[in-house]
Amino acid sequence: MAMASRKPFTLFPKKYGLFPYMWLIYIALPVFNIRNETGLKLFLGYAMIALFVVTYRQLYMVTGKAFSCWLALQMTLIVLLCVFYNPYNLYMGFFTANFIGWYTDHRKFNMAMIAFAAIELIPLFLVVRSMSLNDFVFTLPFFTIMVASPFGIRSMVRRQSLEQELDQAHQQIKELVKREERMRIARDLHDTLGHTLSLITLKSQLVEKLALKDPERARAEAQEIQRTSRAALRQVRELVSDMRAVTVAEELAEAGEILRTADISFDIEGDTVLEDVSDLTQNILSLCIKEAVTNIVKHSGASRCIITLGRTDADVRVSIQDNGIGLAPGLPGSATATHGHGNGLKGMAERLSLIEGSLTLSPAGERKGAKLQVSVPLVVKEQKEGESA
Repeated sequence: MAMASRKPFTLFPKKYGLFPYMWLIYIALPVFNIRNETGLKLFLGYAMIALFVVTYRQLYMVTGKAFSCWLALQMTLIVLLCVFYNPYNLYMGFFTANFIGWYTDHRKFNMAMIAFAAIELIPLFLVVRSMSLNDFVFTLPFFTIMVASPFGIRSMVRRQSLEQELDQAHQQIKELVKREERMRIARDLHDTLGHTLSLITLKSQLVEKLALKDPERARAEAQEIQRTSRAALRQVRELVSDMRAVTVAEELAEAGEILRTADISFDIEGDTVLEDVSDLTQNILSLCIKEAVTNIVKHSGASRCIITLGRTDADVRVSIQDNGIGLAPGLPGSATATHGHGNGLKGMAERLSLIEGSLTLSPAGERKGAKLQVSVPLVVKEQKEGESA
């Protein structure tokens, strides 16, 4: 039995960037505050600071009940470091204040705030008697900001959550619109072509029976089949003309927004307009670009994406290249090679086959990553469309 692959260890989630690491600088303050201790007390002080760092890391990684438990442990460590070492360790509460603001449940937030205010007031009462007026005036604003900051952080988190929900709702609306459009097209095709195709089938069977018995009538029926099929073709084209085609330029704009949201730099090389390229070709190329960009964002681990477009008299070419993890070992150019998503490439290939297009997948040359090249012939397809008109 194959062992399940373990996820690589990360100190902090990548989505937070450098923010968690910057806050670790302030761990130097409690280390400095206990520098004069000796023996076992010094060792226990360093151990509690180290455990505090562990709680800080875990609060970025866990949710639910585990989050509350780690937060409670962090508050306990602050109390111990303040009461038995230095009251000014109360400023470690800035770490805790940040995490309290993450609570979306109003009851849990209020309980955490009460506990936080209590653990911060205890060391303040211990030190306030020995403080001069200047020290008190200097300390009070920072203490007030620290205790009040969870409210501001919670407001910011709620706004981000609402923005995320809005994005999800927008995406759901887009999917519903697509689904409704597919259903409309299916209904139109069924209503428009169902009778016509049934008629062609019946006439084809009649021609087969008349081929030997009555060649003249069979020829007439065959001509009728041709007229019926041309009418069906016109009906299909009318349906397609009513559909809104997505151009390559529009899809590139959307791809750029998605990549920038994922912190992936995006460069476009070549002509994005692709004048005189049919709506059908642009639609399929747009779908291929969307699928490739989605795979890059989800699976490549890339920091850069380059899309190159080119056109000749014979074909139009699109190249999508990233600097991510690249192809699976031993499978260069295969449909399962790019980040393990063969189904995506298979779907692209099926779409491209409708317009006699092709795709190739290869390592990105000397650069790390993968390169997907799509090619669609123009002249051959246009000739065939002219013959079938």
